[in-house]
Amino acid sequence: MLSEKVLHRLAWVVVAFCVAPILAAALAAFTGNLEVWRDVLASVLPRYVRTTLILVAIVGVATAVIGSVTAWLVTVYRFPGSRWLEIALALPLAFPAYVMAYAYTYMLDHPGPVQTVLRDITGWGPRDYWFPEVRSLGGAALMLTIVLYPYVYLLARASFRQQSANAFLVARTLGRSPLKAFYRVALPMARPAIAGGALLAIMETIADYGTVAFFNVQTFATGIYQAWFSLGDRAAAAQLSLCLLSFALLLAGLERAQRGRARTAGRGSRFETMERPRLTGASGWVAFALCLGPVLLGFVIPAIMLGVMAVGSGQSLLSSRYVALMQNSVTVAGVAAVLTVIGAILIGFRARTRPSRSSKLIVIGAGVGYAVPGGVIAVGLMVPMAALDNIIDGIMESRFGIDTGLLITGSIWLMVLAYMARFMAAALNAYDSGMATIPHHLDAIGRSLGQPGQRLLWRIHLPVARNSVLTALLIVFVDVMKELPATLILHPFNFQTLAVQAHRLAADERLAEAAVPSLVLVAFGLIPVAVLCRALGREGRGQKAARLGTAVSAG
Repeated sequence: MLSEKVLHRLAWVVVAFCVAPILAAALAAFTGNLEVWRDVLASVLPRYVRTTLILVAIVGVATAVIGSVTAWLVTVYRFPGSRWLEIALALPLAFPAYVMAYAYTYMLDHPGPVQTVLRDITGWGPRDYWFPEVRSLGGAALMLTIVLYPYVYLLARASFRQQSANAFLVARTLGRSPLKAFYRVALPMARPAIAGGALLAIMETIADYGTVAFFNVQTFATGIYQAWFSLGDRAAAAQLSLCLLSFALLLAGLERAQRGRARTAGRGSRFETMERPRLTGASGWVAFALCLGPVLLGFVIPAIMLGVMAVGSGQSLLSSRYVALMQNSVTVAGVAAVLTVIGAILIGFRARTRPSRSSKLIVIGAGVGYAVPGGVIAVGLMVPMAALDNIIDGIMESRFGIDTGLLITGSIWLMVLAYMARFMAAALNAYDSGMATIPHHLDAIGRSLGQPGQRLLWRIHLPVARNSVLTALLIVFVDVMKELPATLILHPFNFQTLAVQAHRLAADERLAEAAVPSLVLVAFGLIPVAVLCRALGREGRGQKAARLGTAVSAG
C-alpha cells in the first residue's frame, strides 16, 4: 500500500515531467549557435513578431466584443430563440480552428460553391470581379475568432449572471439608456472575466498551427515547424520556441492576474433571479440576429459544408485505413488522458493534504504547460531525446554491433509525455472543481478512522469527485484528439492520427477527402460541448424555477 509520503513524491515526479520539456526548449535555445540566433533576429523574427501581434490583436478584440455582447443579450433579455441560443452559442467549441479553415476554404475559394454561383448568376469571368481572399491573415483571424469567442462568452455570461442588478436598475432610473447602462455599469464589473476569456483565446491563437499553416500566414508557430522540418535547423526552431514561450508565459501571467482580480458583485438581486424584460419587434429580431450570426458562422455552416464535402469525397469511415486511424487516435488519446488525470489526482491530493508554498509551486508548475504551444513542448522533448537516442545507438553499435535506431523519439510515449505537459492544467482544474466541494474536516475524520494515504484518496476523495474525474478524462481525451502541432512533430513515421491525416490531405488541396477525418474530430469535440450544454440547460431550468418560486411566495 502506498503511503501518503510516497504519493506526495509521485506528485513531484509528475510535475518534473510537465516542466522538463519547457526547460529543455529554453536550454536548447541558449546552447544553440549564436550565428543562427543572429540570423533569426535579422531575417524572420521581425516578420513573425508583426504577423503574430496583428493576429493576436484582431482575435483578442473580436472575441471580447462577440462574447461579451452575446452573453449580455442572452443573460439579461428575452427575445425570439433566446433560450436555445444561450446553449447554441457554445457549440463552436467543438470545432478545431484548422477544420473550420478547411470548410470555409472549400466554400469560399475560387472553385467553391459561393463564387461558382456568383459567376453563374452574373455571367462574370474570373477576372471581372473582386472577392475577399479567405487564405489570408484576415481569414485566419476570422476562423480563430468564430471558434474561440465561446471562451469569452462563457466567462462573461457567468459574470453577468452573478452581478447585482440593483446598480444597473439605478442607472436606468437615472435616465441612462440600456446601452449606456450596460457600458457604464455592467461591463466594468465583468471586465476581469472578459479579459480572462480574451487572454485564453489569445493563448490558443499563438499556439495554433493548423489554421495559419493552411492559410500560409507566417507566425511563430509556422516558423518553428518550418525551421524543424523544411530547413532541418533545430537550433533555429529552439530559439523561435523560446521567443514564443516567453510570449505565452507573459500571457499566462496576465490571465492569472485577471483571474485573481475577478470578484463577484453579488449584493442585491442578481440578474439570474430577476424577471428578464422581453425584447419585441425590431429590437428583439436584432438581438436574435446578433446571437444567431456566431452560431451560423461557427457551427451550422461549417458542419453542413463538411457533410457535403464528405459525401462527395467517395471515402468511407468503415474502410480499414480510417478504422486504423481512429484506433491510433483513440489509443493515444485514451492513454494520455488516463495518465494525465492520474497525475492531476496526485498533484491535487498533495496540494490538499499538505497546503504550503511548495504545494502552490507544484500546481503552478504542472499548469504552466497549458500556456505553452504544443510545438514548443515538442521541440523541448525532441532535442534532448534525439541526442539521448544517438548516444544509446552509438554505445550499442560500438560495443555490441547493434543498431538500436530511435528507441525514444520513435515511440508514441514521447507524444504521451507531450500531451501530459500540455493538458495537465485542464485535468487539474476539472479535478479541483470537484474536490472544492469536499469539506476539509472529512480528511481529518478519515485519518481518525484509519484511512491515511492511499485509502484516504481511494475511499473518500475519489468517490466524491467521481464526476469531476470523468470530466477531466473527457476534456483531456478530446484535447489530445484535436492537438496538431505536437503530433506533427512527434508522431512516429508509421503512426498516423486523424488530425495528422486531415492536415496532410488539406495541405495537398484534397479538401473533400480531408472532410472525413475532420468530421470525426468534430464529433468527438461535440462530446464535452454536449456535457456543457446539458449543464447550461439545467442552469436555465433552475433559473426558471427560482423565478416561479419567487412569484409564488410574493403571491
